Amino acid sequence: MYEVWVERVASLGRVPGPEVFWMDHFGESLDLAVHILIIRGQGRTMLVNTGPPLDYLDHMNAVWREELGPATQISVSPDQRIDAILARHQIAPEMVDAVVLTPLQAYAVGNVDRFPKAKICVSRTGWVDLFAPRFFDARRHMAVPDRMLQHLLFEAWPEQRIRLLDDEEEIAPGIRTWWAGTHHRSSLAVTVDTERGPVGFSDVVFYYQNLEEDRPLGIQESLEECKIAYHRLRTSTACFVSAYDPTTLDRFPGGQVSVAKDRGQQGKGGQG
Repeated sequence: MYEVWVERVASLGRVPGPEVFWMDHFGESLDLAVHILIIRGQGRTMLVNTGPPLDYLDHMNAVWREELGPATQISVSPDQRIDAILARHQIAPEMVDAVVLTPLQAYAVGNVDRFPKAKICVSRTGWVDLFAPRFFDARRHMAVPDRMLQHLLFEAWPEQRIRLLDDEEEIAPGIRTWWAGTHHRSSLAVTVDTERGPVGFSDVVFYYQNLEEDRPLGIQESLEECKIAYHRLRTSTACFVSAYDPTTLDRFPGGQVSVAKDRGQQGKGGQG
């Protein structure tokens, strides 16, 4: 069994309501945040996502302001920085064995170069779509900024640290991923065996109401994929953690998703 913590790594400001709920909440703006998972146990330390790159926030905000308006503004407070988060959990970067990236977007991949020994796990379907797309996409830089791309291709790849995941994979005993599609071609669901049962995490659910009330995601590429993913998440997990819902840390006070009782006070997660 593993322990799972959730940490907030950024705030996204407010986005148009129909981005969160399919064909609904027109004329409204809804708050979003960005979260990562920390998984520890069985001699392993793993992360799901790494937070946005601090040196790229101005560019990201410029793109989003043009597309979504001035209310959409990514920001990272000092206690949300990846170094501060790792320090709270007494994790040195070289202790991280693996990083799962979902999706391939700057706010998820932005610190992946901090972990010199980690296997970097990415959807093979998403990787192919990003680097060999059927239709040219000039916004690759918003998915993987140039500095991160250089690290992936010319540092991690020669070191054989890139792991391209099939649509169904077991990252380690008790930690599984499956391709969820819906939001991006690189979107995954991650499930972790814990004392409270399988814990799920995915970027295909923005608000918990998406999953719990079967209300499809607004900013999606396939309604069918969304329905399939939500059904599987509801039936295969005992607990789900949203990557973006601003109430995530209310649901999991202190960031504790599933933590052994004798260790519950050792980490100080869930800041910000």
